[in-house]
Amino acid sequence: MGVADHCKSAYLELQRKKVHRYIIFKIDEKKKEVVVEKTGGPAESYEDFTSSLPENDCRYAVYDFDFVTSENCKKSKIFFIAWLASFLLISCFAICLSTT
Repeated sequence: MGVADHCKSAYLELQRKKVHRYIIFKIDEKKKEVVVEKTGGPAESYEDFTSSLPENDCRYAVYDFDFVTSENCKKSKIFFIAWLASFLLISCFAICLSTT
């Protein structure tokens, strides 16, 4: 399974330019490629991100988490998240896991 070029450019915008807080990816309808489904702006919260995830399907996401260390330094970490609904069909579940 391939990854659309837009996925890579959106990730670089999140990583380097901080244009996005998060990116949600999905497998296209033909099950041939991972594509960007949604991006969240830098002011969006974790709650905005989680409310954008579907209850009945799988998605991949990256989330740029900002925090302050005990030394009062501002840092950020990018997390990769595999979102899998617990009641997915076995075939859909297998496709999602094999794409990770």
